[in-house]
Amino acid sequence: MSSDQEIDFPDGTPDERELLLRWLGYLRGAIQRKVEGLSDENARWTPDGALISLIGIVNHLTHVEWRWIEGGMRGQEVSRSDEEFSPGPELTLAAALAGYRERASATDAIVRSMPSLAEPCRWGEDTDLRWVLIHLVGYPFHCPRKAPPLLLGVSGRQHHNWWGTGTGSGRFGH
Repeated sequence: MSSDQEIDFPDGTPDERELLLRWLGYLRGAIQRKVEGLSDENARWTPDGALISLIGIVNHLTHVEWRWIEGGMRGQEVSRSDEEFSPGPELTLAAALAGYRERASATDAIVRSMPSLAEPCRWGEDTDLRWVLIHLVGYPFHCPRKAPPLLLGVSGRQHHNWWGTGTGSGRFGH
């Protein structure tokens, strides 16, 4: 079983901004641990074709962060396309992960550069940077179209939960 240090379990801090970024980083790491080492074919697999593939999840989460940070917080023009859920064969898993990591670094830098967590978001009354970060931390869990492949362990790895820690039996980690 992996230790908390090995999986970058977030340490507490009185700095709320850093605490939220640590949790976001931890959850990003969970997604990366789930897919690293998979073939492109395995990363594109979907159960009965009904859900989004793991490569689609990585690609979509990259775009979600981009939209909220660049669009919602910085006011840039952003868009959403159904192709982000089912990327074509030109997007390899390695490239999707590299894009996810690059977006993570950009998000972290932008968040740290903002004056406060109360910085207003341009989308929605009473939303601010704090709200956006909490939304990003919880996003993989509140969208049932995206979370099941991660929660079910469709990567074929042996584990008991989607964090990639512990062991379990069977393809779905039951």
